[in-house]
Amino acid sequence: MSDTKQIDVLIAGQGAAAFAAGLYSSRYQVNTLIASEQFGGETAIGGTIENYPGQPDIDGFDLMMKFKEQVDNLETPTVYSNLKSVTRNGDVFRAVLEDGTEIDTISVILAVGRERRKLGLPEEEAWTGKGVSYCSTCDAPLYRNKAAAAVVGGGNAAVEGAILLAKYAANVYLIYRRDKLTRPEPIMVKILEQTENVKVLYNTEVTSLLGSDETGLTGVRLSKAWEGKDELTIDGLFVEAGADPRLEIPNQLGLEINPQTGEVHVDKGLNTSVRGIYAAGDLTDGTDLKQTITAASQGAIAALSAYQHVMEVKSSWQDAKEAEPAVASAGSGPAGASGD
Repeated sequence: MSDTKQIDVLIAGQGAAAFAAGLYSSRYQVNTLIASEQFGGETAIGGTIENYPGQPDIDGFDLMMKFKEQVDNLETPTVYSNLKSVTRNGDVFRAVLEDGTEIDTISVILAVGRERRKLGLPEEEAWTGKGVSYCSTCDAPLYRNKAAAAVVGGGNAAVEGAILLAKYAANVYLIYRRDKLTRPEPIMVKILEQTENVKVLYNTEVTSLLGSDETGLTGVRLSKAWEGKDELTIDGLFVEAGADPRLEIPNQLGLEINPQTGEVHVDKGLNTSVRGIYAAGDLTDGTDLKQTITAASQGAIAALSAYQHVMEVKSSWQDAKEAEPAVASAGSGPAGASGD
């Protein structure tokens, strides 16, 4: 189609990995475009960040705004629509966004992150925002002076969420299906143990949500009785049970998936199993440390690999173009004639 965009590097995502890739790709002077509906990724909703070098204490949203500002200063365009499909035609990929935009690109960097896990319970979707939340750092202040709130999960996000909620609600319950916390950072577990109004319910799961469409969530039913009751009255439930890689596009492209982690498999250059397709950030098995700093570093590495690929493809096109006159005259001139 005549209105199809022609670019060198398409970056899917608007988080740390995507913005870092956009920054480096644009500085390599290749035609780059960023596409994603949601700004900032997990960092933007992660609350205060204290471990990003050079920024001892900064809100995640503000940090992502700084990332975006650098990319905007290089006049790198952003389309606020998610990637819907990618198909290959020789050295070029045809990408289609959800808003119908069509893009021909030599390379694609997937930095689409993960989708937060849900409990899969009835009313969970309907009561989201009515007592059910998936972001403690976003919604904890809503429970100021409330009697009780609960967090489901056993990772860093769950522990941090419980500690944060304890500053607002009178009582906080951390509900975890295993018998001890092994995944969070030791310092966070220590702080949790020192937080007097947090109670940890081990070997316990939420089996159903209690409430109504009018009231929203009023409590939960537990798989194991606590203090003689299998029902817990709470004002809010925060599901911090981890997240799964967004694999719709990787599966379309037939990318190799790490069977142990369910993540897109990449090498040290963030190359996937398909030439010209790269992945960065929480989507990949490139590192077990899922942090803003590692996502950003992967984005930068992926941009370098994509740039090198673009240059290689364009060089091959130029070689083929320069060879065309010699091929055309080969049948009429002496063998080996250059035509010069």
